Amino acid sequence: MIDLYYWPTPNGHKITLFLEETGLDYRIIPVDISAGDQFKPQFLAFSPNNRMPAIIDQAPADGGEPITVFESGAILQYLAEKAGQFWPKDQRGRKTVNEWLFWQVGGLGPMAGQNHHFGTYAPETIPYAVNRYVNETNRLYGVLDKRLTGRQFVAGDHYSIADMAIYPWIVPHQRQRQDLNEFPHLKRWFEAIAQRPATKRAYARGEAVSQSRAAVTEEGKKILFGQTAASTAKA
Repeated sequence: MIDLYYWPTPNGHKITLFLEETGLDYRIIPVDISAGDQFKPQFLAFSPNNRMPAIIDQAPADGGEPITVFESGAILQYLAEKAGQFWPKDQRGRKTVNEWLFWQVGGLGPMAGQNHHFGTYAPETIPYAVNRYVNETNRLYGVLDKRLTGRQFVAGDHYSIADMAIYPWIVPHQRQRQDLNEFPHLKRWFEAIAQRPATKRAYARGEAVSQSRAAVTEEGKKILFGQTAASTAKA
């Protein structure tokens, strides 16, 4: 059993995509990030960066004590190794998947996240910041579109954890002020993944969790965006 500490954000969706594809047994423990659940001591004990997703594998392959993993990219790699799926076994194939996984966690995710922040959540509109992150998101979409030219998936012919990491960050493309029609190879890839039965199940799980979520309040924004070392230490 995998305990998945989760909220329906792009990073959370990455893990449900994998779990639904593989059929690994899992249960969701909601972590309402706008209510401050990520600061609870029992969560910080295994997710010290006070971010979800995180997992506890109650039945690790070595038969030992439960294994905890935080950071979405690390979780995908751990689960792919556990399941023996969606991560190539050969060195060259795995290298390529890892490149694009880290491209997402180090590039697309942070840049699109800032896009979301300054375009949706910031208390005032700062045109320079909005343009900076909309343009950088656009550049990264172009990189991905070029990569997908002549390829079914980002690492080649096979769906992988790299695709699962990237896809949820393309879902909010309209909020990111991006037009998928400008990126035909990316659009083809995106639409194909959206039609996968596991993708539909994963997002349905997220929808079920989000039904309990109220709109983000001003207090919730302070929790999400006002953190410092001192404030998190007091939580």
